[in-house]
Amino acid sequence: MTAASAPSPSSPLGLHRVLEPAGASVTLPQAARRLDERPQLWPDEVRIDVEMLNLDAASYRQLAQKHSRPDGATDGHAVRAEVLAIIAERGKMQNPVTGSGGMLIGTVAEVGPDSPLGLAVGDHVATLVSLSLTPLVVTDGLRRWDGLTEQVPASGHAILFARSVAARLPADLDPCLALLVLDVCGAPALVERVVREYAAAGAAPTVLVLGGAGKSGSLSLAAARRAGAARVLAVVPTERELARLAPTGLADEVVLADARSPLGLGVAVAAAGGPADVTVVCVDVPGCEQPAILSTAQGGTIVFFSMATSFAAAALGAEGLAADVRMLIGNGYVPGHAAYALDLVRTTPEVRALLQDRLR
Repeated sequence: MTAASAPSPSSPLGLHRVLEPAGASVTLPQAARRLDERPQLWPDEVRIDVEMLNLDAASYRQLAQKHSRPDGATDGHAVRAEVLAIIAERGKMQNPVTGSGGMLIGTVAEVGPDSPLGLAVGDHVATLVSLSLTPLVVTDGLRRWDGLTEQVPASGHAILFARSVAARLPADLDPCLALLVLDVCGAPALVERVVREYAAAGAAPTVLVLGGAGKSGSLSLAAARRAGAARVLAVVPTERELARLAPTGLADEVVLADARSPLGLGVAVAAAGGPADVTVVCVDVPGCEQPAILSTAQGGTIVFFSMATSFAAAALGAEGLAADVRMLIGNGYVPGHAAYALDLVRTTPEVRALLQDRLR
């Protein structure tokens, strides 16, 4: 099959790439059991030569915990084998437990004549859509990956649809650093939007970030500060993360607490000046829904960025707690999110240092 001889019309949403369930023409690629990952393009598609996959934090944590040895260490070989099996079986990287995937960087290899993405052959890009909906083939057996990190050196190809999103990698940043940032770039952009809404209404909010020392957490702290938050609080789970984050000044106060403990988190946040007007959940473990609700003021806003979130638990938890809170799902896309997040890294040395430390 070539672009000129594609056997059926393409869908900008990628419906034409859905193989299972068979005949389910309304099944979107993210919900599909298997995708057509062949390299030949429909006219509006783009093929990427893959260089690096970045598994999302919730997915990698689940895999690492599943394949932990009796001594607590992760069996990287088993993690690698499962990732390879998932990709081979599904034609995409979608963790069957978390439903999530990640994203990738690579070089544009071919552009269909009708592609609207504005990409050219040779562009070095990051895909800003999830691997859970991206047709993907790995050809090197992931032999350069030890299974112990979220970043996965890989060879193969991926397919972008007409409605996909990709960003050219900046020349002034290490590609691995850019990959970390672009993987979570929707978080700081939405935090900036929410905080500016408060500022436009004449209120300077207190912002609480659960998981403040992580990728999306540290960027969200910087975004909240830049957007006009009156006070910025961060919650971290370990002394090590407290020691890393506190000296940066990204948060006015860093709280050591378990984000899964409703009463424990609420008490710790109150002692730090809470409850918050805006709470941002960036942790990659389940069970933080009700603690986040209890740490947020009545009439406040909670932004859930973790793929480990149970949105049913969040909705029912707010009802059961008689909490009048607005709850937003961070969907990973805000117009201009890539450029905004990269600018935060360029202009906020503390964030850049935290993220670079994760690459060591």
